[in-house]
Amino acid sequence: MNEGKKYDAGKPMMKLIPPHAEMELAKVLTFGAIKYGPDNWRKVDQLERRYMGAAMRHLNAYRQGETLDAESGLHHLAHAMCCLAFIIENSA
Repeated sequence: MNEGKKYDAGKPMMKLIPPHAEMELAKVLTFGAIKYGPDNWRKVDQLERRYMGAAMRHLNAYRQGETLDAESGLHHLAHAMCCLAFIIENSA
């Protein structure tokens, strides 16, 4: 029996993304899509400056002992991760 071939060597190992963190990020993205519309973040003026500020606010709240965002009920670190993902995606 012949086995199929798939050349994965040297490619990113997507399975290494922690699943809980990935799910929390998806929850924040879903919250934002419902509130603002899917992909609305792409239209934000001065995207990097504004999302960096938002990420820092979420990190600061977490550092002060607040785990969940008051408005969304979702993890502050997932919000920060989302903001940083927008910045990375925008600079690609």
